[in-house]
Amino acid sequence: VSDKEKIDQLQEELLRTQLKYQRMLERLEKENKELRKLVLQRDDKGIHQRKLKKSLIDMYSEVLDILSDYDASYNTQDHLPRVVVVGDQSAGKTSVLEMIAQARMFPRGSGEMMTRSPVKVTLSEGPHHVALFKDSSREFDLTKEEDLAALRNEIEIRMRNSVKEGCTVSTETISLSVKGPGLQRMVLVDLPGVISTVTSGMAPDTKETIFSISKAYMQNPNAIILCIQDGSVDAERSIVTDLVSQMDPQGKRTIFVLTKVDLAEKNVASPSRIQQIIEGKLFPMKALGYFAVVTGKGNSSESIESIKEYEEEFFQNSKLLKTSMLKAHQVTTKNLSLAVSDCFWKMVRESVEQQADAFKATRFNLETEWKNNYPRLRELDRNELFEKAKNEILDEVISLTQVTPKHWEEILQKTLWERVSTHVIENIYLPAAQTMNSGTFNTTVDIKLKQWTDKQLPNKAVEVAWETLQEEFSRFMTEQKGKEHDDIFDKLKQAVKEESIKRHKWNERAEDSLRVIQHNALEDRSISDKQQWDAAIHFMEETLQSRLKDTESVIEDMVGPDWKKRWLYWIGRTKEQNIRNETKNELEKLIKCNEDHAAYLANDEVTTVRKNLEARGVTVDPCLIKDTWHQIYRRYFLKTALNHCNLCRRGFYYYQRHFVDSELECNDIVLFWRIQRMLAITANTLRQQLTNTEVRRLEKNVKEVLEDFAEDNEKKVKLLTGKRVQLAEDL
Repeated sequence: VSDKEKIDQLQEELLRTQLKYQRMLERLEKENKELRKLVLQRDDKGIHQRKLKKSLIDMYSEVLDILSDYDASYNTQDHLPRVVVVGDQSAGKTSVLEMIAQARMFPRGSGEMMTRSPVKVTLSEGPHHVALFKDSSREFDLTKEEDLAALRNEIEIRMRNSVKEGCTVSTETISLSVKGPGLQRMVLVDLPGVISTVTSGMAPDTKETIFSISKAYMQNPNAIILCIQDGSVDAERSIVTDLVSQMDPQGKRTIFVLTKVDLAEKNVASPSRIQQIIEGKLFPMKALGYFAVVTGKGNSSESIESIKEYEEEFFQNSKLLKTSMLKAHQVTTKNLSLAVSDCFWKMVRESVEQQADAFKATRFNLETEWKNNYPRLRELDRNELFEKAKNEILDEVISLTQVTPKHWEEILQKTLWERVSTHVIENIYLPAAQTMNSGTFNTTVDIKLKQWTDKQLPNKAVEVAWETLQEEFSRFMTEQKGKEHDDIFDKLKQAVKEESIKRHKWNERAEDSLRVIQHNALEDRSISDKQQWDAAIHFMEETLQSRLKDTESVIEDMVGPDWKKRWLYWIGRTKEQNIRNETKNELEKLIKCNEDHAAYLANDEVTTVRKNLEARGVTVDPCLIKDTWHQIYRRYFLKTALNHCNLCRRGFYYYQRHFVDSELECNDIVLFWRIQRMLAITANTLRQQLTNTEVRRLEKNVKEVLEDFAEDNEKKVKLLTGKRVQLAEDL
């Protein structure tokens, strides 16, 4: 008997000592909490003049949010740790979560399903006890009852909104952050309670949906499973323990929590049954740790403080502790939250280290591949390459401003003349030159020049200027810069060039001002010196020589090769070419007989030529005669005009005297001088417009295109491609 008394005395003394140290520890924690709150408040006010870094748990939670947004259905496992709270419906899951968060912030109901979607709660330390949603800036003060009521209402609304029509639960996660002094840092996910029967008002697939959501979260190998068991009901009625056993058969990441222990102690006939549950001997489910907690008396208006006091008071007087059925470290939500937090961070560290090792190995392989393939290049990802290309393109656009005025004017004048020379020769010069006297020549020229300037010339000039700007811009964009050229930018540069040109609109008023300038330039007939006169003759000779060469080529195609080519290259004429050649010889005789012949053949002349050819056995169509005559006369006329050019070299003196008392008339030289001067003035005007306005506007367009492309990731992926880009992206 004395030994039994001694054992009882020692147990009571041990319990008193444990409770004494527990109270001391709580007092110190409370003081520490107040001190940390003061420090955090001072940091908030900037007293320490240092910027608070974002806490590790907040950053970790943001990563989980991003992954959740990326894959709301949780099909792609990210394998990052989080505490998954599972339990039967009304087992007290949410109450345990509230005790850990130290706030009664979740909707509650008696027996009905309240958690209709996963709720992710990120707990972290802060000076004020507040809660906020990830997509909202409003802070709910958890020390004020009206804010708590508003938060509960908001969670309930969000849950109901997330549930699709015809469903009872949702897979969409509601993300909530809770901060406060003394809170254990961790990420918890509260899941809908597991049910055994679908009741009226529920969707038929509710039970299966809850099972699939729970399994999806629990099958993450790094998830900590907080298994909540209602202590007030028979353990055999629990469904969740079997589910947890399937997902974690070894119990390496499961923490078992028995709730409502106060009711269990009253109702259970044998207290040793509770001991069996806490020791993990009652059912086959294994766990890392076992905890017994009390989360209130069932009154929804109770505060967290009153629940904590009730829990402490219950365990102080509980037979379960006094008889050593439960150990002191296995009771209270305080000890539970410390154990869960410790387990969570251990899991985070291990999983992040594993992932880091995997990343290091992958990175080493990628770096080795990069060094072997691109030893002289710095690894730039797609965005960095785009920035580099952007700077190159802007430098190339700026190069347009460095083009000399002389180069602009030369290329503009040359291109414009190539574009309008056919019209000038065929529609202005030749019709006027075939008139009988100088008065008619000048009148014809003036009328045709006026019509041309009013209708076509300014538009052609602007077209030429725009095309010249495009060509110069393209030349700078596509020009290879020797060893520095990087062909990875070619597609991007091409796309930027095309889009910039597409967006560029030439100044609409340019044609009107150009028309006036060109009209005034063509009105001027006063050649001031012999140098200008000689330049006009040279210009006319070059133009006529070019036309004569083209005409000779056409005649050669018509009549076939001459005797020399036939002998040297062993080629003969076709039947049609023989007919053309005979016609040509007959027409040349006609011109020799009458050197002042008009440009067109009369009908009787066509008949004469046809009969002469028929007499030699050559049958010819009148249309073929006229067609051949056109080329033969054109060649004759151009040769005559070139001879006239040569004669006019000494005609400047007569020009100054207005060709008075002179048989020599050089009005065609004056025409070509007018054309040449108009080309020079037009080129100068267009060059000014290009350098002063259009180049700058094009540069602005290029910048806008680059800004648009910078925001369009699909565009960048499409335009910056290849093994090098992909390897840098992977790195």
